[in-house]
Amino acid sequence: MSSGRGRGRLGLAVAGAALLAVSGVASGVAPAGTAAATAASQPAVRAAASLNDWELAGQHVIYSYSGLTAPSGLLKRIRLGQVAGVIFFGSNISSKAQIASVIKQFEQAAMSSPVKAPLLLEVDQEGGLVRRLPGAPLLSEKQVGQSANPGNQATTAGTDAGNNLLSVGMNVNLAPVVDFYRQAGDFYDQFQRSYSMSASTAGTLSANFIHAQQATGVAATAKHFPGLASASSTPNTDLRPVTLNDSLTRITNLDELPYKSAIAAGVKIVMTSWASYPNIGSKRPAGLSSKVVQGQLRRSLGFTGVIETDAIGAGGLSHYGGHGNRAILATVAGVDLVLSAGQSVQDGVYITSKLVEAYRNATVNRAAFQASALRVDDLRSSLPG
Repeated sequence: MSSGRGRGRLGLAVAGAALLAVSGVASGVAPAGTAAATAASQPAVRAAASLNDWELAGQHVIYSYSGLTAPSGLLKRIRLGQVAGVIFFGSNISSKAQIASVIKQFEQAAMSSPVKAPLLLEVDQEGGLVRRLPGAPLLSEKQVGQSANPGNQATTAGTDAGNNLLSVGMNVNLAPVVDFYRQAGDFYDQFQRSYSMSASTAGTLSANFIHAQQATGVAATAKHFPGLASASSTPNTDLRPVTLNDSLTRITNLDELPYKSAIAAGVKIVMTSWASYPNIGSKRPAGLSSKVVQGQLRRSLGFTGVIETDAIGAGGLSHYGGHGNRAILATVAGVDLVLSAGQSVQDGVYITSKLVEAYRNATVNRAAFQASALRVDDLRSSLPG
C-alpha cells in the first residue's frame, strides 16, 4: 500500500500514516513505535465520504452469474458501483472470444460506476484438471513438481496463466494452491492440485508461479489458508463441515510455511479455508475466525494484502446461517472479500444488503470496514482493466 497516496480511486480521503493506521485497525496489527501505531490509537477513522452505504458494501462482494451472457441485473449493479468483481466458471465460458465479449460489457458498465477502479475479474486457472478457461497452464501442479526442472516449469506456468487471462480481459487468478499434500491420493493429490509432499518445495514453486504471473499484471491467490494438507480424500468443505485437528505447532511450523513463501513473493490475495482448526483456538471455520484471519494471517505472518473467502455457499458453513449471516461473520473476522459463487446475481445482491445492514447498525466495525475497502481499492487500482 503506497504511503504517498492522497486519495484512492474509491474517493476515500486518507493520507500516508493515516491510511496505514486505519489498516491497522482493520487487522488488529500496528507495529509498536511506528507512525501507524501512534495514529491508530487516535480517533482518526477516515470516512468513505464519496460512497453511499451500498457502494461501500459492494466493494466487499465478488458476484457470480449463470449462463453465457452478461445479466442485465449484474450490469446494473456494476454501473451503480455495488460490485467489487465477478468470478467466472466453466459454464460461463464457451470460447475465449465469447467470454472476452462478456467481459467487455462488464468493463463498459464499470465506466459509469462511481468507483473508478477496474473490476476484479476472477477465475480458477490452476492448471491440469482445474482450468475454467481454455488454454494455459496445461500442466497440473503435481506435474510441474514432478518435471525435470520444476522451478522453470512453475515460472512458465505462471507467465502462461497470466497471459492467458489477460487475453480475455481477466485480471485475477484464484491460484496457486500453495499447500503441500501429505499422502498420495488425499484431498489435493487426487486431483493433482499440489506441487509436492514437501512444504518447503510447495512454497518455493508457488513463489515461482506467483512472481511470474504477477509480472504479467494478473493477481495471484494463495489458497487455502491455513492449509488443507492433512485432509484425506473424503473431507470436502464444499459439501460438509470439516475439522482438522493438527496441533498449533504443526500448523504454524509446517502448514503455514508455503504461505510465508507466497507472502515473501508478494502475493496479492490469500483465500481462506472453510475447515475448522480447533487447536488455533476457535471452533469456527478459518474464514469466519478472527484468530485465523487476524491472529495467524495478519499478525503472525504479516500479510497486508487482500483476504478473500472461498465460496460463501459452501456446505462446510451449514451451521452458520444463510449467506448473509456468513458474510457478516467473515467480515467481522477480518476478511476483505466475500465470494458469492452460487452463480446467482440475486445472491450477491442479498449478501451486499446484509453487509449494508451490518455497517449501519455497527455489527461490523466501521473503521475496519472502510479500511478493508481501501485494501480492495488498492488491489483493484493495481490491476489492468
